[in-house]
Amino acid sequence: MSELFSLRNPEWAERFRGLLEKLRPPRPVRIVHVCGTHEITIAQHGLRSLLPETVEVLEGPGCPVCVTSTRDLDCALRIAERGAILCTFGDMTRVPGTRMTLEEARAEGADVRVVLSAADAVEIARRNPQKPVVFFAVGFETTAPGTAAVLLDNPPDNFFVLVSHKLIPPALAALLSAPPVEIAAFLAPGHVSTVIGAGAYREIAARFRVPIVVAGFEPLDILYALALVLRQLREGRAEVENAYPRSVTEEGNLRAQELLRRVFRVGPALWRGIGEIPASGLYLREEFAAHDAQREFGVEGELGEEKPPGCRCAEVLLARAVPTDCPLYGTTCTPLTPVGPCMVGAEGACNIWYRYAGRPRL
Repeated sequence: MSELFSLRNPEWAERFRGLLEKLRPPRPVRIVHVCGTHEITIAQHGLRSLLPETVEVLEGPGCPVCVTSTRDLDCALRIAERGAILCTFGDMTRVPGTRMTLEEARAEGADVRVVLSAADAVEIARRNPQKPVVFFAVGFETTAPGTAAVLLDNPPDNFFVLVSHKLIPPALAALLSAPPVEIAAFLAPGHVSTVIGAGAYREIAARFRVPIVVAGFEPLDILYALALVLRQLREGRAEVENAYPRSVTEEGNLRAQELLRRVFRVGPALWRGIGEIPASGLYLREEFAAHDAQREFGVEGELGEEKPPGCRCAEVLLARAVPTDCPLYGTTCTPLTPVGPCMVGAEGACNIWYRYAGRPRL
């Protein structure tokens, strides 16, 4: 507990304000993170008010629910409508598909259930041996090992997985390859980095000449990581630094990585509002085909409406806009009446800004 409060110490935050001001870039710079938890900490604790005027911090595609494509969601809807028990995380039930949300499908009679993990879905399959049970597996490298683990643990024959897991490093490369936004540096997500290790970002930092700093989730964690970023920019360096060594190592969690290698192969994936990113998705290997929901149900989703009219979620995910740039934000689009996925997911920038008034300057 003492460590937690030390990482929220207001006196130290003021010291960081002074340090960040000393490291102030002479021209405006844009630093992007890809983690909803980072955005929650930044908005909730007003960290943008401590930044130099020339420093802007934006959330990119750090919300797994927000970037799940309508194609995958439509597949999940079709499976649910065919009588399967469909299990997924809570936020996923409210994301708009081409025709409806999973929540609306449940209101029309589909058996859609909220679970906290793939293991919960396996338990539901064991309790309902007469019905197919499908786990709609979304999320990044943090949740993917859990999906792999249950598939390696001899799940029941009526358990299937609809895989929509995605990988973070290729998304960073895609953002850096997409003009006209100039990204000066990245804050890498702490939980993903716990699995893949700080070393996973070194090729990207070298290739694009951008600093990448792994950051923790407390206010001082983020301020410390930003100080490291600004120091690199001042010194003209583009390296990977680990500002979260209490949880992240250079090589990451080797056991979790082995689980991913045994169960999944890597291929291109559709990111909602962004498009296809090469080598950014996970797919079941052939030896696990008996648990592949797409094969079992023969569903092939079509690329539906990724960008609702007037919604600027896609630009928010690409770090080209902030939530308040969207004309729907806070009026037509609220957490109770979301238009785009960024307002649905608890880790989506629009949802977070609405809850914490996360304006660029508090």
